[in-house]
Amino acid sequence: MKTPKRLQSLLDEGLIDGVSRQLMSGKEAQVFVVQCGGETRCAKVYKEATQRSFRQAVDYTENRKVKNSREARAMAKGSKFGREKQEEAWQSAEVDALYRLAGAGVRVPKPFNFFEGVLLMELVTDADGSAAPRLNDVQFTPQQAFKHHATLVQEVVRMLCAGIVHGDLSEFNILLAADGPVIIDLPQAVDAAGNNHAKRMLLRDVENLRNFFGQFAPDLLHSDFGHEIWALFERGTLTPDARLTGRFVHQNRPVDLRGVMREIDDARDEDSARRLRMQQQQQ
Repeated sequence: MKTPKRLQSLLDEGLIDGVSRQLMSGKEAQVFVVQCGGETRCAKVYKEATQRSFRQAVDYTENRKVKNSREARAMAKGSKFGREKQEEAWQSAEVDALYRLAGAGVRVPKPFNFFEGVLLMELVTDADGSAAPRLNDVQFTPQQAFKHHATLVQEVVRMLCAGIVHGDLSEFNILLAADGPVIIDLPQAVDAAGNNHAKRMLLRDVENLRNFFGQFAPDLLHSDFGHEIWALFERGTLTPDARLTGRFVHQNRPVDLRGVMREIDDARDEDSARRLRMQQQQQ
């Protein structure tokens, strides 16, 4: 196919040898299958995040480091320069998270390079060598659902032990590769210790996994791995190979009304985003 404009510089620099086809296109990015030195990889070309709500952006970017105080002030003011730097930080967050998680043994696409807003990484494939499907495109037996759910809960634990919470984990950003589930789409990943919303996001990530796989294995709907994982993390006793029970005894505490309203807003936003993704897939 004709080389897209955003990939021409990578071709000129010898980072890729050619573009085979477009793999997908969403609000965040376009992904292309490319050839690199005899290997097939994918190139993620980021779009401007014009559809991302300001409240969500603030939640995800809280305490993210910037190069200097000038950039921080510009980002806070929302100037054109500040928006450009905020978008750069949003993109580099995924790159940093991929390298960090891959080093911690989390099953994510292996990153190779990041050049001018394009991320080169492993093309995740199924047993036939084709691009791996997303979980939402696959049907599971109860046994398969239990197996993949356990695998992904353990991946969430490994991520948290590496100091990262995905922040938007669901069946739409997990691929089913030949060797099992692979977690993708990490520009919104947050620092577990430095972000005040990390607990809420982790609980939502784990709840999304429970609700999805619970369609195929209803017994999972009674589990509560999220609170169990976070309690171990808060106590400093969480390890990558922690044995979890899926059970947690909640302590009676005063209701956090503001937190409840935020959860309702997040659920509404997530449902809207989910519907949009499903509409895009049907087109």
